[in-house]
Amino acid sequence: MHLKDLDVSRLPRNTKETVWLEVAQRADGGHWQLPFLYVTGSTVGPILLVLAAVHGDEYEGVEAIPRIFRRLTPDDLCGTLLMVPICNVPAYGTATRNSTIDGKNLARVFPGDAHGTITEQIACFLTEKLLKSADFLIDLHSGGIAARIPTLIGYIRSDDERGKRTLAGAEAFGTAVMWGHPLPVPPGRSLTVATDLGIPALYTEAPGGGFSRTEDVRCFTTGVLNVMKHLNMLEGKPQLQPVTHHLLGDGNLDNVITTPVAGYFRAEVDLLEYVNVGQQLGTICNAFGDVLAEITTEQAGVIIMLRRIHRVHPGNGLIHVTQRLE
Repeated sequence: MHLKDLDVSRLPRNTKETVWLEVAQRADGGHWQLPFLYVTGSTVGPILLVLAAVHGDEYEGVEAIPRIFRRLTPDDLCGTLLMVPICNVPAYGTATRNSTIDGKNLARVFPGDAHGTITEQIACFLTEKLLKSADFLIDLHSGGIAARIPTLIGYIRSDDERGKRTLAGAEAFGTAVMWGHPLPVPPGRSLTVATDLGIPALYTEAPGGGFSRTEDVRCFTTGVLNVMKHLNMLEGKPQLQPVTHHLLGDGNLDNVITTPVAGYFRAEVDLLEYVNVGQQLGTICNAFGDVLAEITTEQAGVIIMLRRIHRVHPGNGLIHVTQRLE
């Protein structure tokens, strides 16, 4: 099926199915295709959209979504569950964050362009055919190969009704770390489009590293099922755990502490550690171990991201500091 022919409103009720959705033609004569899994209950209810591998080196959602699918039957469900375990198929094929076809970052081009590059076309079809039909969005991310991030649920923090519904969903997801982001949302994200459409939206992060930890796959699987229970799509109550860190910040990991020089980076702090203004966070050394630069912070807060790859070039992102929610 071509993605442009998909009509969520016409999906048959009481159905559980997997299908490949064609997006665009490949140079070799084949097609770029997205794997699509959906379950429709016998009764009409909320439509939940779950995306994963928007970056091609993030694997937790790729593993969690089929687990969620296998655990559900249409008889269990009120409403509709839509899931795409690999959104950025070109980048997934090369285990890279961005597509090697057009060099673009899928998480920065939403709502996309039907006549644009392959990444822009994927974003457009996800927006037009799935996101605009949804009542709630969960976008499953992690730190990928280059970054370490604690396992967390991120949400858009606002005082309106959408914000209240989003916070309630984040609490229901059930992670020890929550990260709220005040408006406006940086452009290009799936959450940007969802917020503009008035749709409550969550996203996850996890340590990543080019592989998926069992505990993160379990967390994401349980979290999605928890949100479904919260939305009354499934019977039962969410399985929660105590929140140890409730953080607040813009969530823009494009805007982080960067390295001024090339060399070898060694962090001297750890994830979720609280740091003070002027504190040394790490060093950049040359091949002889001589210190070329000391990395410090201009703000106090909690370490939410650390670069995983030691080799650095000027301008590479190293560390992100966010605030605690008082």
